[in-house]
Amino acid sequence: MKTLNGIIIKGVGGLYSVETADGILACKARGIFRKEGVKPLAGDRVTVETDGVSAAITVIAPRKNSLNRPPVANIDKLVIVSGAVSPVPNLQLIDRLTAAAAYKGITPVVVFSKCDLADVSRYVNIYRHAGFVSFGFSAVTGEGLAQFDAVFDGGVCALTGNSGAGKSTLLNRLCPALELETAEVSKKLGRGRHTTRAVELYKVLGGYIADTPGFSSFDFDGGGFIPKYDLPDCFPELAEYKDACKFTGCSHVSEKGCAVLEALQAGKLEPTRHESYKVMYAEAKAVPDWQLKKVAAVFREDKKT
Repeated sequence: MKTLNGIIIKGVGGLYSVETADGILACKARGIFRKEGVKPLAGDRVTVETDGVSAAITVIAPRKNSLNRPPVANIDKLVIVSGAVSPVPNLQLIDRLTAAAAYKGITPVVVFSKCDLADVSRYVNIYRHAGFVSFGFSAVTGEGLAQFDAVFDGGVCALTGNSGAGKSTLLNRLCPALELETAEVSKKLGRGRHTTRAVELYKVLGGYIADTPGFSSFDFDGGGFIPKYDLPDCFPELAEYKDACKFTGCSHVSEKGCAVLEALQAGKLEPTRHESYKVMYAEAKAVPDWQLKKVAAVFREDKKT
């Protein structure tokens, strides 16, 4: 029996593809994981045992983070792809994704595709001002593609974005050997068909990239929201101001003496970002205490795995 270390690059129907020093092995997971309520995920660092005919996952290393939808673990960066046109960027949805990533300890990167069809500088400036790496690119002309070298610098990155934004097209351009299925955007509906049906890690630019389903499928543990007391920390541009408010426990929504609101009025914060924060805060504030306790318990448990 041979023991190898590797990374799960795909899992379908209880069979996992694990990349090891001996190549990619088709593995099943030991029954103990099911008993412990642990499901192997793409991105998991694992130990496998093989006799040369069959292989099994015996150990799953502690995770730095994990997501429910898409089911993936150990993400270093979340690359949020939004089309410049058809569909146009939904900034509130992008802001929810950046906040969700920050909540999980993942670095968000915001990029805008199809910059050959429309000027994306307004959107790029919003997210650069907020402290994120952000730029436009075109998979058709090649504009901006060189900037991905610094983004995919090893580790595991996840790609997410609204259907039709061009995620699979981007991956095909960065690594033509992948030959991923793509789909034309429906002119009638204004969106594209989902062409990515399962999370799979691809080796690109010295690291791994997970192509994930569209915006609607991206979620995080705890019911899809961030508790109100954690929310300010998920908007990194608020960090410089949130502790300078006049009153302790300031929500940064409408209070007098709020340093965040003063910075907003002074043009130091992006209005669209603060508007997204207010919407998310109102939603989190409406969550009952029992659900907040459940979220906290799930998040603590995730930190331990």
